[in-house]
Amino acid sequence: MDWLIPLVGGFIITLGLTPVLVSYFRSKHEGQMIREEGPSWHENKSGTPTMGGLGFIIAIVITCLVYGLVVNQLKSTLLILLFVLVFYGLIGMWDDSIKLFKRQNEGFKAWQKFLLQIVGALVFAWVYYADGFPMSIRFFNLGEIPLGYFYVLFIIFWLAGFSNAVNLTDGLDGLVSGLAIIAFGAYAVVAYFQHQFEVEIFCMSVAGALLAFLIFNHKPAKIFMGDMGSLALGGALAAVSILLHHELSLLWIGLVFVIETASVILQVTSFKLTGKRIFKMTPIHHSFEMMGWSEWKIDIVFWLVGLFTAITGVITMI
Repeated sequence: MDWLIPLVGGFIITLGLTPVLVSYFRSKHEGQMIREEGPSWHENKSGTPTMGGLGFIIAIVITCLVYGLVVNQLKSTLLILLFVLVFYGLIGMWDDSIKLFKRQNEGFKAWQKFLLQIVGALVFAWVYYADGFPMSIRFFNLGEIPLGYFYVLFIIFWLAGFSNAVNLTDGLDGLVSGLAIIAFGAYAVVAYFQHQFEVEIFCMSVAGALLAFLIFNHKPAKIFMGDMGSLALGGALAAVSILLHHELSLLWIGLVFVIETASVILQVTSFKLTGKRIFKMTPIHHSFEMMGWSEWKIDIVFWLVGLFTAITGVITMI
């Protein structure tokens, strides 16, 4: 039952912090600016408090540090996961702050965000290498592909890629919160069977914090996680898959994130080459909206897909 403590710890702290953030941002009249090119029916979301990721990031950090210290698991693996969570969260916080200050939906330029993501990935790679983790990619259960120092490039690609993938998916109330709970919960099970208890502590803390956050983030959302939350979760999820040495499993467990990102890439590529769009709107959850699906229906279907890939993915890893 040791896994229950970080789960409950993250839940309780987030449950206490989030209403405070909602009240604060409302009092300051600081809310999300909705994209002009987005669905017109999302305009009523404009002004909803954002940067809710601040609350669950603080909760995760406190839970991991305190519980990790108590059970003597405050090791470099747990600390580097917290670093990735906080560092990528700060990138998102800076991005969100620019949007709020300028009253627009455009923050960092793409190259600025990517440069900071590289810095965070390099710090993670340095600790990963120093701790003696394998510099190879496990090709599912078929073998390993040794990369040597080129593995650092993979780390950069993985952390930056999945932080952006989760960020792209965060377009509907509660969608990313639910998917992330499922994904981190799945990796917590894998970490348990691999006896990587510091990774298990981290994953359960994240799951608990997001369970509480979802209370305020489901439709109609009282607060959004913002780029601060989505970039932090994506970077941390990629880092967890690397530390468990099941890197490519994230392509399956995080399949919804992959599909959302692929839809954007395909849409942009098709439009630039042919002038035609493949989907009604991307990321692809907006296409389902334009087909008449409610946000709740999209959330539930996407969560069920995520649950299926998580369960089947875990079965192949343990």
